[in-house]
Amino acid sequence: MSTTKARADSLSLLLFTLRSGKLMAINLLKVSEIIPCPPLTKLPESHPHVKGIATLRGASLSVIDLSRALGEMPLADPDGGCLIVTDVSRSKQGLHVQAVSKIVHCLTTDIRPPPYGSGGNRSFITGVTQVEGGLVQVLDIEKVIHAIAPAPIEVAPTDLTMEEAEVLGNARILVVDDSQVALQQSVHTLRNLGLTCHTARSAKEAIDVLLELQGTVEQINVVVSDIEMSEMDGYALTRTLRETPDFQDLYVLLHTSLDSAMNSEKARLAGANAVLTKFSSPELTKCLVVAAKAVAEKGL
Repeated sequence: MSTTKARADSLSLLLFTLRSGKLMAINLLKVSEIIPCPPLTKLPESHPHVKGIATLRGASLSVIDLSRALGEMPLADPDGGCLIVTDVSRSKQGLHVQAVSKIVHCLTTDIRPPPYGSGGNRSFITGVTQVEGGLVQVLDIEKVIHAIAPAPIEVAPTDLTMEEAEVLGNARILVVDDSQVALQQSVHTLRNLGLTCHTARSAKEAIDVLLELQGTVEQINVVVSDIEMSEMDGYALTRTLRETPDFQDLYVLLHTSLDSAMNSEKARLAGANAVLTKFSSPELTKCLVVAAKAVAEKGL
């Protein structure tokens, strides 16, 4: 089973710079628009990395000083630069940056995991890639937002029927996500349900776990994977599993922070059993009950 043979998906990145001139990138699908920095209203007792609130077409928009959020000095001109308006997990934020450079297109296989132990603001990136001979860091916007305003911990439903609780107990789950924050949220939900699971921070690591557990009492029957991962995304992982006899019957649930019908269709075409947009403990629980019932019917 070779991950190098997996078909890669294309990816569009928006390149931008901070005060230091460092070139960074964000998945273009997470960007709704780019605008000059508008007048901001500073709110008392707000997080120090939040510059203020902007009004965008009648709606309030929190503006994050991305340089400060990543441990750099704020922009020399606090009223200059521009805003990258992101749309992630059904909420909008403005990222105040020095300048937007350009859009580049690459393959997901071109995005490599960040170097281990590199420190600095690399803790807020999901991967790195080469653009015109230079190293570009891909921003983990979900982690930036979580560091400023952690999402409230939702309690998993406790009104599960006896049948649902029993069938869930037979699910052997592998959670795959390159975002530490998202991974912890999923694991927290499973623990609240009384379930244990295996985890992986990349598709390659996930395949290693599947191979290691194959034929043991812990053999995985449900894979819960993020879609937007570096090097090998959730679509490619799903296609690889479907093309591998030992894993082609696994139940695959893909999830994403991008709310788009296009993601659902691509997930279906890749061979996923279901797709979940935006992390939600109750919704994840419902999906896991469906998954557990499906694998029970197949005798997996």
